[in-house]
Amino acid sequence: MALGDSDIAFALELFEPLGDLTTRRMFGGMAIYHQGVIFALLRSDATLLLKAEGDFRARLEADGWDRWTHTRKNGTETSMPYYIIPSEVLDDPESASDLARASLDSR
Repeated sequence: MALGDSDIAFALELFEPLGDLTTRRMFGGMAIYHQGVIFALLRSDATLLLKAEGDFRARLEADGWDRWTHTRKNGTETSMPYYIIPSEVLDDPESASDLARASLDSR
């Protein structure tokens, strides 16, 4: 499944309050950067994820966010440092941008 223009426009609009966004297509999806630093992924199925490390990761896990797990061709699962953004955040660009700032600050 490939990303549509409307999926990309939605993701960029959601994080627009950050300013200075760039993107790079990869693996059928897209990476989203702020000032050259990756903070989010838009998967090919249009699921939007936020990168989290350290205390920010602990915060998202405490809040019940689902971590992205990928199943490899050999059947093993690996967890990625990305969390699926809940629907209530997808409706609020200010909240999404605040969380994106926290993601960027977590490194």
